[in-house]
Amino acid sequence: MDVLQKTKTTKDRVKLPISFDAERMYKEYCALQPKNFEYYNVIQLRAPAHLIDTTLPFPPPVTDYADGSWTDWLDSKELESSPYLKSIIDSFKEITTVTLVRLLRLAPHSEVKAHQDPTLGLEVEKSVIRLTIPIIDNDHTTFYLNSKPVNMQLGECWYLKLTDTHSVVNHGDTERVNLTIDMIPNKNLRTLIQNSH
Repeated sequence: MDVLQKTKTTKDRVKLPISFDAERMYKEYCALQPKNFEYYNVIQLRAPAHLIDTTLPFPPPVTDYADGSWTDWLDSKELESSPYLKSIIDSFKEITTVTLVRLLRLAPHSEVKAHQDPTLGLEVEKSVIRLTIPIIDNDHTTFYLNSKPVNMQLGECWYLKLTDTHSVVNHGDTERVNLTIDMIPNKNLRTLIQNSH
């Protein structure tokens, strides 16, 4: 654990000083021709290599899967066919190792119950963090973190301390879609998060 991590406490929600074109992300999402779904659905954009290329062997078992080093990671055909989304992911690959990338879809009039992700916090040693970029939202959807709403706008990039309790409610008539990017937090990324507001 480095000195920076020891001496600074990170807020539970941080809007990073970067943003992306929500309309371009939306168009590429629609081009993926997502199927109808109920409640909750995931479109994989980057995943363990053996899940993308099924000719590859399963990686050997390990005692700790938290930091993603147990496998190689590959972009999916969905990401390869989405140049703007791919450029976003590639920009983070220039900073650090990117592991799991997904489009998380929550159906209208659905909710994600309160839960914690015990390895998705900057303070967790040898783990990954998750950045969230909203693509589709509505005025009746709320993401709660520690029982308080997180006011994320389309195209913004947020670090959320998901080791804390969080939930999502969508009382609207449209789906909610977020792009989530998991990555290994190195010194530069920690500094970016801890110096953002």
